[in-house]
Amino acid sequence: MTPLERLRLEKAAADCGFERTPVLLSDGGLELRSAQFPEAVILHTQAGMFRVSATSNVLLDGTNDSTVSVTDLAQLYVLLRRASAIARTVPNRVADQFHREKQRLPQTTEAERWAVQRVGQDLFRNALLDYWQGRCCVTGLAVPTLLRASHIRPWAKCQSDDERLDVFNGLLLAPHIDALFDDGWISFSDQGSLLLSEALPPAARVQVGVSSDWTIRSLKPSHLPYLTFHRANELRKAI
Repeated sequence: MTPLERLRLEKAAADCGFERTPVLLSDGGLELRSAQFPEAVILHTQAGMFRVSATSNVLLDGTNDSTVSVTDLAQLYVLLRRASAIARTVPNRVADQFHREKQRLPQTTEAERWAVQRVGQDLFRNALLDYWQGRCCVTGLAVPTLLRASHIRPWAKCQSDDERLDVFNGLLLAPHIDALFDDGWISFSDQGSLLLSEALPPAARVQVGVSSDWTIRSLKPSHLPYLTFHRANELRKAI
């Protein structure tokens, strides 16, 4: 690895959320780390390609391979940004942050308890924006101020803060899809395909712009128990 290559890779790491100075390993690889999470990514260059591995395969977005190879710097940026987003939002990490915040906040009055809940919801929204890379997971809409952090299993029906703040208990949705999903007019299968409530009349489906093309393409196994709950308990039954 030449000094110029190392400089480019160190910049890529910092730009993508690995802000600690990379460590040069004995085999010539670079170990990328962040103060925000304990996992590390290992980066090697070989024959014009970048080989990426991680101390936890979950950072590689669920791939079963221990190493992912990409051919150019743009692809490397995408891979590293995704890895750092996953590391920041893996289950319990957001809940742990919420627990630390709760310890600092008074919870005596109803207004104070509401303020604590608002903190949790803000953390959850930020985690979903991070996990879904600022795009609606159905339409790809990339206007963050318009997007809604939608719980799959509703906040009030969760059994713990770990469930409430589990990034896999959330979908980042465009406003119209969030309204339909939150009120039980639509749901999604384990494969991510759209499911329509029989209670929604055909004319209304057209009027609210429901599309059979609506699909979630990046569901993980950890999403599925929450979706099972939503289909069983939130999706409206025929009138």
